[in-house]
Amino acid sequence: MSKRLALLLTLAALAAVAGLWAAQRFFPATPPLSAPALPAMQALTLFPTPRAVPAFTLQQADNKTLTSAQLQGHWTLVFLGFTHCPDVCPTTLAQLAGAQKQWAALPAATRPRLLFVSADPERDSPQLVAQYAHAFHPDTLAATAALPQLQAFARALSLVFMKVPGASGTANDYSIDHSAALVLLDPQARMAGVVQPPLNVKGITADLETLTKTTR
Repeated sequence: MSKRLALLLTLAALAAVAGLWAAQRFFPATPPLSAPALPAMQALTLFPTPRAVPAFTLQQADNKTLTSAQLQGHWTLVFLGFTHCPDVCPTTLAQLAGAQKQWAALPAATRPRLLFVSADPERDSPQLVAQYAHAFHPDTLAATAALPQLQAFARALSLVFMKVPGASGTANDYSIDHSAALVLLDPQARMAGVVQPPLNVKGITADLETLTKTTR
């Protein structure tokens, strides 16, 4: 990870903490009396109150769009990466494929989902992103978008990414530094929590099964 990305991640974390403090200080939330307490988690960190995510439109293969409306009804893990990623992306997707195999026993209508979003639209077409993600597990949702839309989407989920030129200086010689954390969206497509690396895949699997069975 570059020093610049580390600084961006630190600033993003500080901004998130400051925003949460301000919200609790000046706008204390009182949950509905009927709202059940969320179960204890092994690997996920759940927010006390889910955060609304601004409307977004991502591009999938075959000219299909992906919006927040299509994620409703499922708990969804969002992972930001790119297909030329040498280590973090393939490792993470391979690990989560094990969780997806376990989730296959759950009803399709409420089964947890994994959404892989490429932050490299210059090289990653929607078709290439889909081929890459589906090589790990066919149920993975895969998408990308134009850079401005990607930046807005990542910012809404407190994720960051940046282009890092390679040693040769040629146009296609670059990498993408990006957040390694996963973001959890609830069945209303709100930001409900995060998963920090290193990943506890067994814990993630169990947590999502529990949430799917006990919440709506």
